[in-house]
Amino acid sequence: MADDDSTTLKRAKKSKQKKKRQRDNDEDRKAKKKHKKEKKKLKKESIDDGDDTSVTAKKAKKAAKKAKKEKKRKQKELDEKIVSSSAIEFYPDGLKTLQLAKNQEDEKQKAAAAVAEAKAAAAAEEKGQSAANSANNITLLLFYQYVEPCWDDDKFQVALKFVTDQGNKYGLTGRMRVAKEGLNCTLTGSHDGIRNWCAALRTFDGGRSKIDQVTGETITEFAKTEFKLTDDLPPKQRFPKLHAFEVVEIVNYGLAGNRAPEIAKYGGTHLEPEDYNNKMCEKDTVIIDVRNHYEANIGRFNPPEGGAKMIDPMMRKSTEFPIWLDKPETKEMLRGKQVLMYCTGGVRCERASALLKQKIETEDDTKSLGIKGVYQLQGGIDKYFKQFPEGGLWKGKNYVFDKRFSHAPPKVEAVDRTKKVLGDDEVAKVEQVVDGIPASAADEILGACEGCSKPWDMYRGKRRCPTCGVPSLICRECFDKDKFGVKKLGRDVRCDLCITEDVRNKQQLREREEREMKEYENNIKQKLGEKYEPYMQRKHAITRKPKANPERITRLFLKNMCAKQMDEEKLLEFLHPAKVTHIQWLTDRNTGAFYGSAFIEVKTAEDAGSVLAANGMTVLGRRMTVKYQKPDEKSIWPVPGTEVGVE
Repeated sequence: MADDDSTTLKRAKKSKQKKKRQRDNDEDRKAKKKHKKEKKKLKKESIDDGDDTSVTAKKAKKAAKKAKKEKKRKQKELDEKIVSSSAIEFYPDGLKTLQLAKNQEDEKQKAAAAVAEAKAAAAAEEKGQSAANSANNITLLLFYQYVEPCWDDDKFQVALKFVTDQGNKYGLTGRMRVAKEGLNCTLTGSHDGIRNWCAALRTFDGGRSKIDQVTGETITEFAKTEFKLTDDLPPKQRFPKLHAFEVVEIVNYGLAGNRAPEIAKYGGTHLEPEDYNNKMCEKDTVIIDVRNHYEANIGRFNPPEGGAKMIDPMMRKSTEFPIWLDKPETKEMLRGKQVLMYCTGGVRCERASALLKQKIETEDDTKSLGIKGVYQLQGGIDKYFKQFPEGGLWKGKNYVFDKRFSHAPPKVEAVDRTKKVLGDDEVAKVEQVVDGIPASAADEILGACEGCSKPWDMYRGKRRCPTCGVPSLICRECFDKDKFGVKKLGRDVRCDLCITEDVRNKQQLREREEREMKEYENNIKQKLGEKYEPYMQRKHAITRKPKANPERITRLFLKNMCAKQMDEEKLLEFLHPAKVTHIQWLTDRNTGAFYGSAFIEVKTAEDAGSVLAANGMTVLGRRMTVKYQKPDEKSIWPVPGTEVGVE
């Protein structure tokens, strides 16, 4: 009986506690409801009284949310302008493992051998950067950007300093061609270093950013620049140093100043790789390879039968393109056609397409050709390979101006590397990875050795054609025979272009170039009239590699200058930034007329080396000769009254 009473008491207590908790919960709910109601009432009263603080806060919150969303959209848009790929993306697992191991070993050996590089890496680490790029973490960056209107002197110096400082900050190496008309860069660095540098460049405006009339956004000079990146390259393909070259043109076409066609006004239509690929299959179409012939010799587009026709201008350097485009036979090839252009990364097509379109709009003979359109490959061959890793309509290898030297489309490269490293037995495995690219594609060679004529497509060593100076295509066997004296490569071993054109010596080629340049200049002079300015091939000392000057001579002799047009201002401009202190113009004893020669004194021996590097360059239509000339101990030098800047 006692147990039953105890149980009943416990139940009563639990029931009471339960009811109490229920009452407390009901009271909490009522209190919260009341508080919510009062808050709503206060908010309403606040609005009625004209106090819009809460509304403003709500709007601010909404605006912040919208801004965050817009920021994400912009970041996505910028990321789309970064076109990246991996150099080992299509390698089979076994080859990837070997490549990574080799990269690690190469990095160790390089670190042990290169003390200077180790010190530079330690300095970078002190700044919070990685001490050295990790194995297989080298990224290559290719990009260019023209700016219109061109920078003035002050803005150019600001831009030059900015890109150099940022390059050093993020540990980049490579080449920057910096001109008043823009940038053209090939750089290497770590994965993050390259991307951080790109992000920094997007913010640079040099004090002349623009406002988008539609969105009201601030647009910087490089806001929409397309950066082409290749990740996972081995450490040995990193450039040793960072060089900023101050140049007149980012591509040397000889179209600086008032000769340069406006790209914004006349530039060709940019086609993405897929659209360009389709265009190459259309009839009544020609494709102009804007690269040099030695590049096209080892790889080029091969349109299908019934599609576009390939045109190789057979150039040795870009300055020949305007002359080639002016030739009657060239114009006939373009008659009634739509014109496609391509190059390695796209930069050479910018001026080339603009020049053609300018001629179509301003010159009657070109206008009468009925050209149906001018198009260029956006991002060049580099971007095409990223879009068509199996090669698309490409045959052979792409010649490049970095430590890769040349490369096939990524999937073909994977087959080639697998065959060389792992052997033929592994090729079948990699074909599965690369969607059935046949092993024969990796064996397809378009070039031929200049020494023995066997199929070859690798430019190696420093040998150049003895008549025209372009890189020589020499196979490994002929190269070794020459190196060890078994069979020397004589002057008769020339590039295929010199053989085709029957060019046998430098003088013959020089005379032809001067004749063609003279004809072209006469045409330009007639078209420009009073606005005509003679072509001046000017490269700054930072671009020219200074010649040796062991005797520390600071006096030089210059001859074969244009007697009618050369003056102090033009000579100083050409030799800049070498500091010239005195100029003694040599004149005819009888007439007193300047006859094209002069002695000059420069400030330092290094300046003299820079000036000597200009020997053989074209100035005002004449090939100038420069020599060191020690002053005679018996004569007075510098001659009084020859100081620069003194009337």
